[in-house]
Amino acid sequence: MAPKLTDIPAENPAVPGVVRPEEHELARKRDEHAAIETELAERELRAANLRAEVGAFERQFLHHVGLLYAELDEWKARIAERSATQQPANTRRQKTAQEARGRAEETKQSVGEKQSEEPKAFAASPEMKKIYREVARRVHPDLTSDRADRARRQLLMAEANQAYECGDESKLNKILAEYECSAEAVTGEGAGAELVRVIRRISQGRSRLAEIEAELQELLRSDMYQLKLRVEEAAQSGRDVLRELKAKVESQIADAKGRWREESAGTQGPQIQA
Repeated sequence: MAPKLTDIPAENPAVPGVVRPEEHELARKRDEHAAIETELAERELRAANLRAEVGAFERQFLHHVGLLYAELDEWKARIAERSATQQPANTRRQKTAQEARGRAEETKQSVGEKQSEEPKAFAASPEMKKIYREVARRVHPDLTSDRADRARRQLLMAEANQAYECGDESKLNKILAEYECSAEAVTGEGAGAELVRVIRRISQGRSRLAEIEAELQELLRSDMYQLKLRVEEAAQSGRDVLRELKAKVESQIADAKGRWREESAGTQGPQIQA
């Protein structure tokens, strides 16, 4: 069981010129902790970059193609529902209609409302990266062993991540300045108590590094990131994959509308303006 700070015995007065073993170990652990702080800040920056890049690309994708997919699914649902209405005893068509409507609603919800302006790709300036890296190094919640301070840091890091994704450099500076003016709560005195705190911070830092790596791998394997890579690779050879997808879906929508009109002409079913 990990020792409590209160379990650590009081230290004997220091002997001039003699470095006690715990002081030597504390110095070594402080160096290890400093290295983890630096690595953690770099990993957090990489994760923040990737999240922002994928998020920005997803908004671009939805702006150019997503709304068209929603329109296509809506037409497919209408066609399936009319077919089910015409043959109410056909359980297969009833199920197909329900599934089509479910997909249409899901696509509509995921796409949301059309934005008035085209979303822009994410691109952080070197200065903003520098500020975020410093925020992560100083404010990261896994670099403290104090519960109250950790909770405060978690809120600040959430604000920092949001500010970074929005490109709000002034907000990042404000977060850093506010934290620099505060003092971390520290209990216990002497090298022994500080050694326990540093060891716990190292353990917390390593745990967070593992979490970041898992998050990075999940983002890199995501369908949206893979599509982003495909778009970027195609752009190097002069192809616009989003434009191609848009044209393809528009063609499918036209086919669906044509089918609706043809079936409407041969039935007495409800008419819906195409």
